[in-house]
This record gives sequence, structure tokens and C-alpha cells, in this order.
Amino acid sequence: MSKARWTGLGLIAALGLGLIAAWGLGAWNFGKAGASLANKGATDKPATVLEFLPSELVSPKWMPIDEVIEFSGPLVAPGTAVVRAKVPGTLAALSVEEGTRVRPGQVIGRISAQEAESRAQERSAMLESARAALAQAQRTHAQNESLAAQRFISQAALEASRSALDTARAQAAAAEAALNTVRLSLSDASVVAPIAGIVSRRHALPGEKVSPEQMLVSVVDISKLELAGAVGMHEVARLKAGMPVQVTVEGLPSPIAGTISRIAPAAEPGTRSIGVAVVLPNPGEVMRGGQFAVARVRLSEAAPRLTLPEAAVRSSSGQHHVWVLSEGRLQRRVVLLGRRDPALGRVEIREGVTPEATVLGAAFDNLKEGDRATRVAERTQAAASAASR
Repeated sequence: MSKARWTGLGLIAALGLGLIAAWGLGAWNFGKAGASLANKGATDKPATVLEFLPSELVSPKWMPIDEVIEFSGPLVAPGTAVVRAKVPGTLAALSVEEGTRVRPGQVIGRISAQEAESRAQERSAMLESARAALAQAQRTHAQNESLAAQRFISQAALEASRSALDTARAQAAAAEAALNTVRLSLSDASVVAPIAGIVSRRHALPGEKVSPEQMLVSVVDISKLELAGAVGMHEVARLKAGMPVQVTVEGLPSPIAGTISRIAPAAEPGTRSIGVAVVLPNPGEVMRGGQFAVARVRLSEAAPRLTLPEAAVRSSSGQHHVWVLSEGRLQRRVVLLGRRDPALGRVEIREGVTPEATVLGAAFDNLKEGDRATRVAERTQAAASAASR
């Protein structure tokens, strides 16, 4: 091959390599320029600004908050009576069951007291004997008085006759008292309801041998109940007998009005709490002993306190905080809470915000410290909603 031909081929190859290099350099410059434009676009994109309606923002408000002392406990029936056997014997009959309503003085059972009946017969015979002896002593003394008047017996004999008469009279009185005692024990063989109420429990069954003071029946009066609660020693000094109380009883739709009836004079052993009893009227007998109840005593106070709605306060990691809109950004403020008023839905803020602060009045998700935020008018929100349709 001639030298001229090789020279032409070399020239063509050199031109091809030059074109390839130029194309690669252009593509690299184009990609770099595109990336620069993309980065510039990302840098120039405006940051998101959170918008809140006036109804979503609140300001701390000075207002009095009544102190509420709360305590709980079971309901108990103070009018509870236990019917006990007064004489030994066999329980012959018991005509009531659990849930039976009784009235005062109603005979609800009977004890077969054979021993008392035997003693009654014995005492009756002794009384008849004493009365016969008394009658004989009276006749003898009358005769002696007549003989003494005729001077047939001495004065000493007359005094002995009078003494024998007094002894017979005393023995007759003693025999009568003994018989009355036995008859009283026989009347105690009847089991009688002491109060009006409902039989809550039977402790014995017919046919059982019973002894004096053995429990037979428990009767409870639930027309008036009491809440047996306990209050801490640091709060009990603010309570007094006669204070009105609102009591929420499990199972009932609405609170019941009650009154503090008494406060214990000393703390319960092993605790730092004082017993407090709240009396609750129960005319319809809708409440029962043993139900759990919560009592709330409201103590009025005129001094204003800085408050916020409870919905504005959030809790996390054992701390309470609120979100404040300040200088166009969100700030998370830790707050110290005080009293609460569930009826008003407000809570006292002791530390963390000032009266001039603007606080988010509800819970919002995904908020971050330093997020840009602003207040918008209600009409702006309505216009934005219309535009989105």
C-alpha cells in the first residue's frame, strides 16, 4: 500500500476521534448545566408555611378556678342491724330470705326454747307456793294480833309473827319476779326485725341449734347510704361537715348531690389519710351498698389565675407543653400546670407562657420546633376551599 493511502486513512481516523471527543465534552457540559439548573430550582423552592385559623389559636386568660378536692370509696349502709338469738334452743322457723323487705317489730322467726318453757313452769309453781305461804302467814299474823290485844301472847311473839309475814311477802315477790324473767325470755324466742329494711343475709337455717348472741339475720336500710372515703392530710383541713358534694356512682348516668356528714379525728393506721363520710339520700333505692363512687368537693376562690383550654396542653415524656406562635415560627414551651376545672375545660398555667402569648388551641400532628407558621383569616380559608373545588 502506498504511503499516500496510509496518510489519508490516518487523517480520517484523526477526524473521527476528534468528533467523538467533541461530542463527549458537549454532553458532559450539557449534563452539568442541567444539574446546575435542577439544584438551583430546588434551592429556590419556597419553604412550607403552616396556616392556622383564628379559631385554632387561643390566648391565656385570667379567670378564677375553683379548687376541686376529689376522693373515692365504696357506698355503705349506716342503717344496718344484725338480729341475734336471745335464748338458746332450736331455730324452729325463719320466714324471710335474702331480699325480703321487713318492717320494724315484724316477727320473722321463732326459736323452740324448751328449756325456757320448763323453767317457766317451775317458776310458776314456785310462785303459787310462795303465794300460799304468804296467805298462811297473813292469817297467822291476824290471829296473833287478836291474841296480843287480849294479852294471851307476848309482844315478842307478835313481832315474830310480823317478821314471818314480811318474809313470806318477800318470797312471793321474788317468785313473781323470777317467773316474769322466764316469761320475758320466752318472748325473746320470737325473732323480730328491729328496723325497716331488706334482709341482706341469713346466717342460720331452720333446724339449727342456736346459742345466745348468735347471728341469725342481717337487715339493711338503703334509703340512706354513705360514701366511705379518705382524704390526704394536706387537703382535709379545707373540708368541713355540711359541705355539699357531687358524687358520681358507677352505673348511674348523672352525679348525685350529697353532704359531708363527718370527718374522722385521726388518720387511718399506716396511712396519711383521714376518713370522710358523705351521706347520700337514696329514696328510689337505685343505689346499693358496695358500689364504687367518686366524690368531688368544689372550693370557690375569687383570685384570678392564668388559664388555657385543656385541649391546648400536650404531654410527652412526663412533661406538659404547648405550641406557641411567635415571630412567624412555632415554639415548643414547657409549662407547669396548677388547678384544673373539668366543668370549664380549663387548666391553670403557673409557668411557661405569658398572657400575651398566642397558643395553638388544639392538637396538631407532625409539628416541629421552628416551623414557619402564620395566622390566616376565616374568609381566606373559605376562599381557598372554594378555589380548590
